[in-house]
Amino acid sequence: MIDTATLYIVPTPIGNLEDITARAIRTLESVDWIAAEDTRHSHKLLQHLGIKTRTLSLHEHNEDKRTAMLCHRLKSGESVALVSDAGTPLISDPGFILVRKCREEGIPVVALPGPCAAITALSGAGLPTDRFIFEGFLPAKAQARMNLLESLQDRTCTSVFYEAPRRILDTVKDLQEVLGNDRPIVMAKELSKTFEKYISGSPAEVIAWLTAEPAHQKGEFVLMVAGAPAQLNSTPPEAMALLKSLMELLPLKKAAAVVAEHYNLKKNALYQAGLELSSAGSNS
Repeated sequence: MIDTATLYIVPTPIGNLEDITARAIRTLESVDWIAAEDTRHSHKLLQHLGIKTRTLSLHEHNEDKRTAMLCHRLKSGESVALVSDAGTPLISDPGFILVRKCREEGIPVVALPGPCAAITALSGAGLPTDRFIFEGFLPAKAQARMNLLESLQDRTCTSVFYEAPRRILDTVKDLQEVLGNDRPIVMAKELSKTFEKYISGSPAEVIAWLTAEPAHQKGEFVLMVAGAPAQLNSTPPEAMALLKSLMELLPLKKAAAVVAEHYNLKKNALYQAGLELSSAGSNS
């Protein structure tokens, strides 16, 4: 049952068309409008499903204008489904402005679960997934990209990136320069499509695979980087003792900041050390 005056966030397949859910199909059939990132691209899926709902475009260049118009239609009682070219809308795709405005205006927003390249890649990568950071697409400019990758040196959780085929090789080379070859990475290529493949290993091993054949650099990529190992032993014992004491009185983030300033240490490393202490205490 589709509600009137409601915005639906509808994930669509990232490759295999069988991955769309029955609920997504029913929603796309029943709403008054489908707002699509690229109507030409979405029409192929809709035609495959036999759906004839009216469409209009909503992309990064017209989202402000479309948001005002769609909110007016929603307030008038019409229902709208938002789709991106593939996967879950808003995840490195347009839609945030529209959803935020609907929330502000009291317009109901219903998000359907469904395909997402980042989550699919993580599920099959074999890297720790208890904590991860999704960074979306890396900056296109080399220096900005290097600056972001340098932040991974002390990050202890898995990092997830989307990358374009024209930059994938340069990005892995940058990872090798920043992190060396000791940090495991996993590259997922063409997820749910005919030539889906996971490449695991050091940056050097992934570079070797990418350069083995020109076709290896074509397609859609999710790049995942293992976190740095927690190094409790590198923190002076007196700093750890102070951190442990302050954690009983302050939030961990504040305690780590105080100890970092006192001993001229990195806050992030102390924060991770505090998490390890907490985990060890809860398991004892």
